[in-house]
Amino acid sequence: MRLSLTEFVSLDGVSQGPGSPEEDTSDGFTRGGWLVPYMDEHFIRRASEWLGLADGLLLGRRTYEAFARDWPQITDPDDPFTERMNALPKYVVTGTLEQGDWHPTTVLRGDPVRTVGELKARPGRELQIHGSARLGNALLAAGLVDALRLVVAPTVVGTGRRLLEHPGSPVGLRLTGHEATPKGLLLLEFERTGAAPVATYQGVGDFV
Repeated sequence: MRLSLTEFVSLDGVSQGPGSPEEDTSDGFTRGGWLVPYMDEHFIRRASEWLGLADGLLLGRRTYEAFARDWPQITDPDDPFTERMNALPKYVVTGTLEQGDWHPTTVLRGDPVRTVGELKARPGRELQIHGSARLGNALLAAGLVDALRLVVAPTVVGTGRRLLEHPGSPVGLRLTGHEATPKGLLLLEFERTGAAPVATYQGVGDFV
């Protein structure tokens, strides 16, 4: 399976608490809900298409517990995500949970690089990380993430946990898709290409 990482991010790189002020208040964060004013039908349609590629969800403990609390409570029959989110196999990387109550759930213990690598080796389409920025960062640094999808909101949050802060080597990416929604979200899709290239600028002649 391919491993894809989908993240909501502000212009200043914050990924914490996009969905509501109460979603994630860890470390005293009080500015959640910054994505919601920019959501629209175009974004919902594209996000549904992305989820349609999934054969499983890979989550860290914090995100898993929040999703397991919230998704089973959504009963809107017109919601395009609920049935699939609840039905898809869930894999949670954790050193503290013994089992998951959001079925079907498999707990992955031990070294995440090893356990996720073994999971990726199984046949299938996409194993998708949603949220779980710390886990996503670690797996991106380890070279296990194949694709990155960013939903960039036109807002500066100013504080909160930021995305893509990892101690690994620079990561090269290739832009494979981009579009803007009517309310101003940027939807960016990247493929991982390996180590990030560098070069020295020697004038415009190199580019024309």
